[in-house]
Amino acid sequence: MRKAMKRTIVIMGALVAVAMAAFAQQSPFSNPPLAKTPAEKKILAELVRMAKDNETYLSVPREDGEALWVLTEAVNAKQVAEIGTSTGFSGLWFCMALTATGGHLTTFEINHQRATEAMQHFKEAGVADRVTLIEGDAHQNVLKLKAPIDVVFIDADKGGYSDYLKKVLPLVRPGGLILAHNIEMAPDYVHAVTTNPDLQTIFYMQGAGLSVTLKKR
Repeated sequence: MRKAMKRTIVIMGALVAVAMAAFAQQSPFSNPPLAKTPAEKKILAELVRMAKDNETYLSVPREDGEALWVLTEAVNAKQVAEIGTSTGFSGLWFCMALTATGGHLTTFEINHQRATEAMQHFKEAGVADRVTLIEGDAHQNVLKLKAPIDVVFIDADKGGYSDYLKKVLPLVRPGGLILAHNIEMAPDYVHAVTTNPDLQTIFYMQGAGLSVTLKKR
């Protein structure tokens, strides 16, 4: 079982490397998504500007951002929790969905400078009222979350993924999603979400490695 898991992680890592190399060779917004509403247009404008000005520190590539948007709107999410705000790039992709669902994002960031930048980006995109940003150690601060949560996104310290999962899983509603980024760097987490019969996990490898885990009903 463990040997098979290790082989899976190696293969996933290789696929991610290929995808990231291809991504690096093209502009992330050479063919931007189409905005349906003025709210979407304003968020997309800020996403494009952030990418152009290199203000996307350790954030998701566009492919993964669009996946966050589609998945969140598909489950009609009202409450989204994000562990690892960085400068707010991934949070804005969530807000693309939340402007449609009327939902709210609670996001956690340990670095004060990045948290400050993120809040400015949320304001520029016109979604600051949809976002609660909590600074500090997310391992402690996620305990402030309350059920039910529709979508959780984990993109922080890779060695801490399993701990985050343990703490947030009871809060996720049945039928909700747990998403995790750069999963080739978190083998313990991958093992946890693929060996729990209460969960069903698939891997989206078009971007930088995104796992999509359903909490079964």
